[in-house]
Amino acid sequence: MVRETRILESLSTAVLVLDAHLRVVFLNPAGEMLFERSARRSIGVPLSEWMDNARLIVRMARAVNENRSFTERELELVLENNRKVTVDVTVTPQSDPGHPPGLLVEMIQVDRHLRITREENLIEQNLAVRQLVRGMAHEIKNPLGGLRGAAQLLERELESPELKEYTNIIIDEADRLRSLVNRMLGPNNVPQFKPTNIHHVLEHVRNLVNIEVPEGIEVQRDYDPSIPDFNADADMLIQATLNIVRNAVQALDGKGTIILRTRTQRQFTIGQKRHKLVVRVDIIDDGPGVPKEMMESIFYPMVTGHADGTGLGLAISQSLVNLHGGLIECTSEPGETMFTILLPIEAAGETINE
Repeated sequence: MVRETRILESLSTAVLVLDAHLRVVFLNPAGEMLFERSARRSIGVPLSEWMDNARLIVRMARAVNENRSFTERELELVLENNRKVTVDVTVTPQSDPGHPPGLLVEMIQVDRHLRITREENLIEQNLAVRQLVRGMAHEIKNPLGGLRGAAQLLERELESPELKEYTNIIIDEADRLRSLVNRMLGPNNVPQFKPTNIHHVLEHVRNLVNIEVPEGIEVQRDYDPSIPDFNADADMLIQATLNIVRNAVQALDGKGTIILRTRTQRQFTIGQKRHKLVVRVDIIDDGPGVPKEMMESIFYPMVTGHADGTGLGLAISQSLVNLHGGLIECTSEPGETMFTILLPIEAAGETINE
């Protein structure tokens, strides 16, 4: 038994042993790390007291009674302090003669793998959209140029001011469409990297937004002052952040709170690249949230939940952050929408391959 216990303690998979009443009998070190809870605190305590997933608890109770094992994939657990983790779970009944019935539970955290896959999809999505938009822009801008030129030639031939008003409308609308196409293309310029303080960027954005927001909206700060300067194009980051904050202001509809929060993440992976240090900027609002049907497409151009919006702000922000080797993610539910900007802090090329 001692040998088996040592083997379980050396595993990187979280292992729990439960009795027939689903109380913890054993929790290995990997389990302590996953649940952020010591074995000493956990032994003898029912699993349901510190793990919120009623469906899993019911299936475990059935597994004991029916002596049947099962596996669940990508299961979300809500732990203490409302912390959420996604795991693959395998539950195996233990009914050896001479021993009381119980369960062996193995859990592998898959949040990181799911996040990497999601980030890769976002990066590929952004590249594919930009290529598509560039192709469309070429097809649109050429006839627009001809249309505008023809309207100018026609204007010169017309003597009536009333008729010239129509050619002016054609020219103005052609210019507006060209401007819209240029905005859809996103940034074409190369970032001008120089030492940048992320809090100077956020304070600039906060000052701009405070001039625009109604009295019922409060912009709060939660900064980590230890974040070092890093090479970035401050103007691009200001524009990327400003687009997101303005979206949050629109979502709040005149009343609510926006939080600008900064943190660092160590040994953090963005896409397939692991970075020694990443700055994380969270822009959080307590508005109604992003509709579920829009979540997969909010970074596409022309996708917007506002009648008077162009749907270009988030797409442009994603492109600007991508130029820094970073990424923007979003999670949303009613009462809390969080856009997260992830930016590598180390010098270009100082990454660790996965």
